[in-house]
Parts: sequence; C-alpha cells; structure tokens
Amino acid sequence: MLLAIDTSAGTSVAVVDREAGILAERSSDDTRRHAEVIGDLIAACLADSAIAVADLSGVVAGMGPGPFTGLRVGIAAARAFAVGAEKIVVPVVSHDAVAFRTDGPLIVATDARRHEVFWSAYSGSDASGLPVRTHGPSLAKAAELEHAVAGFDTYRLSEPRTVSAAALGLVAELLYANGRPFAADEPLYLRSPDVTLSAGPKRVTS
Repeated sequence: MLLAIDTSAGTSVAVVDREAGILAERSSDDTRRHAEVIGDLIAACLADSAIAVADLSGVVAGMGPGPFTGLRVGIAAARAFAVGAEKIVVPVVSHDAVAFRTDGPLIVATDARRHEVFWSAYSGSDASGLPVRTHGPSLAKAAELEHAVAGFDTYRLSEPRTVSAAALGLVAELLYANGRPFAADEPLYLRSPDVTLSAGPKRVTS
C-alpha cells in the first residue's frame, strides 16, 4: 500500500494498493498553491482511505518533469513524510503516470511555464501494463512543440492540468511487482531554477 504525491503540474495525492486499486485521491489544479494545499490533501487521503500510516509500504514521489518551485514541494513532502513514517521513497517519472493505461501511441505535454512545455512520447504499454517511453522527457517552446515531435504524427496528444497521483502509485506498484527499476532519485527540472546562489560572498562597501 502506497501514499503517492505529485506536484509536477497541479497537486495530487492518493493512497493506492496493487490488489485493491485506488483507495483515495484528492487533487487541485492550482499550479501556484502546492505548498498551501499539500498537507490538507495528504491528511484527507489518509482519512478517506481509513489507512493508518503504519500500514503504508512506502511513499511515491513524482519526479517530474516539472517547474522547479512546484515540483520540489511534492518531492520534499514525500521525503519528509517518509522520514517521519520510517518508510521508503519510491521515485517515478510523472509523465509515465499520464501514459498509464492509455491505448496506442501518445505524446504527453505538461506546462513548463515561460511559454515552454515538457513532453514525452510513448508507444503504448508493454505486456505488464507499464507505459513504454520512447522519447523524453524533453523541454521545448510551446510554439515549437509540433516541430519537436515531427515524425510522431500517428501519436495523439495529452495535455493534463494535473498528473494523477493514483496513476503514479499504480505505476510504482507494477514496477515493483515486475522487478523493474524505479526512476532515478533526482528531480527532472530540465532547466536551471530562476534564482541561483552567487558564486562567492557578496562584497560590501561603505
């Protein structure tokens, strides 16, 4: 049984189980209030599912791609919850959740802000039901997305406002059940943050 958290687009939290399926899910498509809503969504999902923290096997973190500020809220929340509950953190690529249980070739595009999008291409699902990613995640100008995906003309496009944490958790369950590796435990920002630390101490003059 897993608690899953994703803030790569909106904010989504879920409790899932490989056998029982989705036990609870709460989401917000507001892309600027991740920190304000994440705690309430976690509490609500645990209450809705009537699952004790001790009964969870781990915490799934959506690793993006996503904008720096929003994405790190969900990853930090997942890691903090896992430390407090003494559970493992399971990293999963957020776009894989969008492609989960979809038929045929698919391009997933999510808002990267600054008139850019994050995108990934999928050929479908494998015999285990896991999405097969053939390209990405990558970053492109929104106006140039059509050019970036040239050659993928048989693919349909999905542009979700929120990535389902329930789908994210079920992908994690399937990865584990089939002995597949999880994603790298590194956020997929795909570009530098807007604010960076200076290289050295700031010079002060009188």
